[in-house]
Amino acid sequence: MAKFRTIFNLSEGEDDKAKTLETISRNISFKGANLWILACAILVASVGLNVNSTAVIIGAMLISPLMGPIVGAGFALGIFDFDLLKKSLLNLLIATVVSLSVSTLYFLISPFKDVQSELLARTAPNIYDILIAFFGGIVGVIAVTRVEKGNPIPGVAIATALMPPLCTAGYGLATAQWTYFLGAFYLYSINCVFIGIATFLIIKYLKYPPKKQVNEKQQRQVRIIITILITVMLVPSSYLAWSLYRGQQFKKNSDQFVEKEFTDKGYTVVYKKSDFNAGKKKLELAFLQKRFSKTEMDTLRKKLDAYEYLKGTQLIIRQDTTDRFSALKGDILNEIKSSENEINVRDAKIVQLEKALTQNTFDNKQLLKESKALFPQIVSVSIIKTEMATAKDSTYAITAVIYEAPKSLSRQETEKLGNWLNQRLALKNTVIFRKE
Repeated sequence: MAKFRTIFNLSEGEDDKAKTLETISRNISFKGANLWILACAILVASVGLNVNSTAVIIGAMLISPLMGPIVGAGFALGIFDFDLLKKSLLNLLIATVVSLSVSTLYFLISPFKDVQSELLARTAPNIYDILIAFFGGIVGVIAVTRVEKGNPIPGVAIATALMPPLCTAGYGLATAQWTYFLGAFYLYSINCVFIGIATFLIIKYLKYPPKKQVNEKQQRQVRIIITILITVMLVPSSYLAWSLYRGQQFKKNSDQFVEKEFTDKGYTVVYKKSDFNAGKKKLELAFLQKRFSKTEMDTLRKKLDAYEYLKGTQLIIRQDTTDRFSALKGDILNEIKSSENEINVRDAKIVQLEKALTQNTFDNKQLLKESKALFPQIVSVSIIKTEMATAKDSTYAITAVIYEAPKSLSRQETEKLGNWLNQRLALKNTVIFRKE
């Protein structure tokens, strides 16, 4: 048992209590550099939420100094230092007002006001956010009371996420979307309260001496305040967590219903939308070809009620009185038939062009090698079929041979080259030119 206690002993590695209190008291103030850092961190987080960048948001959480007054308030409650408590709460209020003001101003100026997934994630807190805040706060205060602070503090700042909810609340104010503002500010309040409560419990566990002796009545008042805060935060978040669970189960079971009743039977689902909102459950479907009669739809609705979490769900199958698949098939066949002649004409033209291209193509590289064997002075050659226009508005076909050499071929050599090409390529009317 003694060894077990040693393993879980928090007193080992603990810093001097007076020194820890001094550090916490120093970190609760928001003025000068701390206020500038806070404002810049809020701007960075707001930009991250605006462009939906998780990396930028994490960076803002790492540089945020918001944890100071929250830990200070929990610490002050633990040692019954009500002057420190007032100072911590005042600085937390200043930090909150400044953060809301800066984020609201940014979103008012920003031309991008679309709701991103990072914003939406901060508008519906639940009991899981309470667990994150509480256990994150425990890790944070344990790290603060150590001689070796270690790496937990940055991780706590990221996990508890104080900055993004405040920025989301600022977005809600800037765009007059009060649901977003209330949801995000509620999440921020959850984080503040449960980090503070976690700090209070650890300070009590580590037996920090009270600043002054308080009577049983004052201690009871502190416990009542903490109980009220926990209840206020716990009840709504528990309801939201239950709603989230029911929504997830509704989606899961609706997917199973669609797979079993339609997909497994070979029906192609082209549209599916499941909606679980404020207890109103709705499942909308549309199919590629299958059409359902009234009797079939009544049977499907009865089957739907048999699935867990789907009872009372409104089933809507989108279909009209026209067989759209057959109509579409007929339209396609008519289009193919009407364009058949046009396609044949195009194919004929393509064949003619390919034939002309083939007839007008010579392997100039190979011909250059062969011609150099007969006439070493030739350095390049190009052969192409073309038409020669005359003054009498008539044309006749010729094969033009253009060669490049340091000096012109003699008359006999030119005649010899022409005869060779006529035989080699089965040509007539070969005309030879030298490139100047």
